[in-house]
Amino acid sequence: MKHDEELRQQLVKLMRSGQAFRTREELLEGLTLQEAGQKIENQPYTIWQLLDHLRFAQHDILDFCRNPNYQEPDWPDDYWPAHAAPPSQEVLNHTLSALQKDLEALVQLVQDTNNDLFAPIPHGQGQNLLREAMLVAEHNAYHLGQIVVLRKLQGHLE
Repeated sequence: MKHDEELRQQLVKLMRSGQAFRTREELLEGLTLQEAGQKIENQPYTIWQLLDHLRFAQHDILDFCRNPNYQEPDWPDDYWPAHAAPPSQEVLNHTLSALQKDLEALVQLVQDTNNDLFAPIPHGQGQNLLREAMLVAEHNAYHLGQIVVLRKLQGHLE
């Protein structure tokens, strides 16, 4: 039982980040609408495209974990925004809020000891909650790293 609790605590730390780098909140602090949509020369994505991709992918994983009627979105079209910039500050704020909200919903799934981390997700193909939690952590860290590079190129992070 002790190992199960420790594993869940470590997964939560991993998903919320900040162990090997600054937290998502710190990395995105002060992000403006203009900065989010700014295209940097020789870079394939804007910060907005990365953020909205993170939001969609994380929500998709959450939906997969808890929805027995889950329908897989089309890759890559559904996973990436059509536009380089958010249409408004409200949309940017919604995306940032949704990232936090869905992450915390995943954290709650991991923290709930009624959820077996190793049990296959019934409508999946062998995936389990442990794998999905690690996938969220890895995917978020990867794209947050890209956002860090873009913000540094823009002169907004040291």
